[in-house]
Amino acid sequence: MTPVRHPGRAVRSGVRYVCTVDNKNALRAGAVAAGTTLMMLLMTSPALAVTPDDGDDPGAGISVAETVGLYVLLPIVLFLVIAGLVMVGDKSRKQQG
Repeated sequence: MTPVRHPGRAVRSGVRYVCTVDNKNALRAGAVAAGTTLMMLLMTSPALAVTPDDGDDPGAGISVAETVGLYVLLPIVLFLVIAGLVMVGDKSRKQQG
């Protein structure tokens, strides 16, 4: 299907933009975002984390099994216990009423 042509008018395309973005505002927002990111990266210094501070006394590391248990299994168990307590409390309230 060919577009309808009118003399003195631009060809109507099928795409209509609801909200156009001004290029100047988009450039300004991009520059602010890039500048902020660059400043945050420059201000952080991960290389200083390698050198220990005065008074640092690191303990022994934990194994893989202890890490998985602490950061994966323990939260799941806590979630199940809390969810179970909520369900038990909800069922007892429904049986009384």
